[in-house]
Order: sequence, then C-alpha cells, then structure tokens
Amino acid sequence: MEVERVRARRLIGKILVSEETGKKFGVIGDVDFVAESGELLNLILSERTTHTTTLKLQKDEKQRLLIPFSAVKSVGDFVIVSEKEII
Repeated sequence: MEVERVRARRLIGKILVSEETGKKFGVIGDVDFVAESGELLNLILSERTTHTTTLKLQKDEKQRLLIPFSAVKSVGDFVIVSEKEII
C-alpha cells in the first residue's frame, strides 16, 4: 500500500475531527515542523470549538492549542485524529 504524501500547507484551513466521537476540535491555522527534515510535529488550531475546553491539550507560547501530528489518522475533506492519543 502506497501512502499518499500531503503538503503541510494543504492542511491549513481544514477542520480537525475526533476519530472516536466525531466532535470537531476547530480549524487548523498553522503547522509546526522541523525545517531541516520537513518532519511535521504539531497541528496548531486557530479556531477552537467548545469541545477543546474540556481537554488538557498542550499549548505553545502564544497559547494556541497543539495537536501532535502523530495522532493524525487520515486527511481528506477533514483531518481525523485519534483523541485518545492526544489527551
């Protein structure tokens, strides 16, 4: 099975959704990555939903919520993440 590569800039503006509950986390506003290798570290939420207030998510220095890229399960019209891998 060949994995399709997705450019990080194509993730910006997509809605982040929980795989387990289908609840929306918000809109991806930016990505955090290693410049030398291109490795994606975190998705940064620019617009949060009320669902995120109940979760203990990591924040950056600007108090933006960080979602580890390792929790991403699929990318399409939405970005699906495993909620149990981020909390």
